[in-house]
Amino acid sequence: MLLDKFVLDQINQYADKLEKKFDADVIYYNGPTHFLLINHFRDLIERIASYPNKKQRLCVFIKTSGGAVEPVEKMVDIIRHHYETVWFFVPDFAMSAGTIFCLSGDKIYMDYSSSLGPIDPQVMIKENGIDKYVPALGVLEQVEKLVKKAQENTLTGAEFAILQNQNLAVLSSYEHARELSVDLAKKWLVKYKFKNWSHHRTDPEKLGKEVTPEEKETRAADIVGALVNHAAWHSHARFIGPRMLKNVLKLEIDEYPDVEATMLIRCYSDLLTDYIERAQHTYYMHHKGITVER
Repeated sequence: MLLDKFVLDQINQYADKLEKKFDADVIYYNGPTHFLLINHFRDLIERIASYPNKKQRLCVFIKTSGGAVEPVEKMVDIIRHHYETVWFFVPDFAMSAGTIFCLSGDKIYMDYSSSLGPIDPQVMIKENGIDKYVPALGVLEQVEKLVKKAQENTLTGAEFAILQNQNLAVLSSYEHARELSVDLAKKWLVKYKFKNWSHHRTDPEKLGKEVTPEEKETRAADIVGALVNHAAWHSHARFIGPRMLKNVLKLEIDEYPDVEATMLIRCYSDLLTDYIERAQHTYYMHHKGITVER
């Protein structure tokens, strides 16, 4: 359609301006983190990386409600094979596995209306013959409550039936998904987000002193521990804004650098989001002149 061509031309123009603004290649990722999208993502990154004018920095604009964490690990491997520096931009939200994806960046850019989410990996189950994702930590939390009640001899008959019907293999997969999420998030924070954190800047007792590897690991463990504390957030879909991320979790978040950048980021993201929603795409990846969609 003529209208679609006009909209995509506008989107590509904004992408081009953003690339010049940040001296980087720019991609947009909208949709779940799913095993079936890994090859599409690889092909997109390889195609961009093959350009003669490829940049050393990649800016990833992301909007996702999350999904499986295993594809995120592979997508990070793909990106880091081709790019030394990776910045994530979250104009709207990146939840659960999307939050873990962002923690692999050297920088995370957000504005006051942006959000990350609690880390609660989703695992696939079959329900009435249909594949669906469920939040792993929510299930584990309820099972742990029932186990505790059983130990205290306060378990009701209905609760006993629920506990008895749990599949131990499935519960084990939930636990492994949780541990993988925690391990990846901590590793990436130390390796990428904290790589230029050399001296203490806020702690009065340590101000100006060098940051040790052990301190980086401790800070990463504290941040991830807070994000994975499902009981504290009360909801898999809880929006965590930059103020809480910075002031409570002590995760450094970068603001959009100036008014021009804010305008370009919002125009690019909002126009793409409207286009994707109108076309009812399940997922959408964009680089100027290239789209991957379904």
